[in-house]
Amino acid sequence: MKILITGQHGQVSQALQQRLPPLGQLIVLGREQLDLTNVDQIRQQVRAHRPGLIINAAAHTAVDQAESEPEVAFAINAIAPGILAEEAKALGAPLIHYSTDYVFDGSKPAPYTEADTPNPLGVYGQSKLAGEQAIAAVGGEHLI
Repeated sequence: MKILITGQHGQVSQALQQRLPPLGQLIVLGREQLDLTNVDQIRQQVRAHRPGLIINAAAHTAVDQAESEPEVAFAINAIAPGILAEEAKALGAPLIHYSTDYVFDGSKPAPYTEADTPNPLGVYGQSKLAGEQAIAAVGGEHLI
């Protein structure tokens, strides 16, 4: 099985690259090959590789910087995951997408669960939540 992983040089992607080779052929794309602000390029790359699984380990993770460049944060964290979800669904491939605790406001005295109501306080958390919502709206097989 082909496994497409985004975010080639990120920590999550690096860990996945070490552990997933026994499961299939890894196709690992970084910024050089996959500009997540370019919708057409996302579609082209997924269609060219036709993976059986997509793992979105990429994100605009500069929390403070996201406040001054919300368009970029939303392009990478919200729009790109929705496009990946659409392409995954078209291929019949599951999508795994990584979230963040920034989708919550931090006021809960206990650990958060998936059932808790999100309440992001900044652009980074808002963009990540929008990505989760975009994936869910597509309706394909996914894990966030």
